[in-house]
Amino acid sequence: MSESLTDAASGVPWDAAEALPRGDGAARIDHIVVLGLVPPGARVLDIGCGDGSLLALLRDRRGVDGRGIELSREGVNACLARGLPVIQGDADTDLANYPDDAFDVVVLSQTIQATRNPRIVLEHLLRIGRQVIISFPNFGHWRVRAELAFRGRMPVTEIMPETWYETPNIHHCTIRDFVGLCRDVGARIEKATALDARGRPMRFSMPWWFWNLIGAQGVFLLRRGGERG
Repeated sequence: MSESLTDAASGVPWDAAEALPRGDGAARIDHIVVLGLVPPGARVLDIGCGDGSLLALLRDRRGVDGRGIELSREGVNACLARGLPVIQGDADTDLANYPDDAFDVVVLSQTIQATRNPRIVLEHLLRIGRQVIISFPNFGHWRVRAELAFRGRMPVTEIMPETWYETPNIHHCTIRDFVGLCRDVGARIEKATALDARGRPMRFSMPWWFWNLIGAQGVFLLRRGGERG
């Protein structure tokens, strides 16, 4: 991986802001970034899909053949109310039941830091999907560092609003940490971007350390190492 987070296939920095589809109203911007990475009509598995807002967006805007896994019964019920085929399941234990290359794209949005075994989960994602999209909060963001350095307290921010005793996050991951994990499991980073504290894609290419400091979230498009799109 080079020092800047770029479109690994071409070496050209990926400006996610220019790739955003128009007219998606109230959709979360990180969801719009994911939307821009999923090809029309793809077979998609959304893991930790919550209330189904991302899966519904992919269905409505990309015409995907989508499925979902959600841990909470409340989330499953919300998905079913949207007409989404979602089952109750746990990313840490249930992914082993899926065959290789079962989906074109597997999405894990704002969830990997809440799994018990992120490396094993990532290895399953790369096995199950031909491409993998992962987004996560960056615990290397300058506000997180400032809270720890100057207040001596675990941070509470817009994208990490829970206090330390209520948060589902159990593996605090930075953008730099995640790039290292991708290297360890042999994942090929095809595209990557950082989102600022308001969820907007950063519009310029910078070295990884700058993204690690300024980016509030990371969004990565991965493929098994050695495979080409």
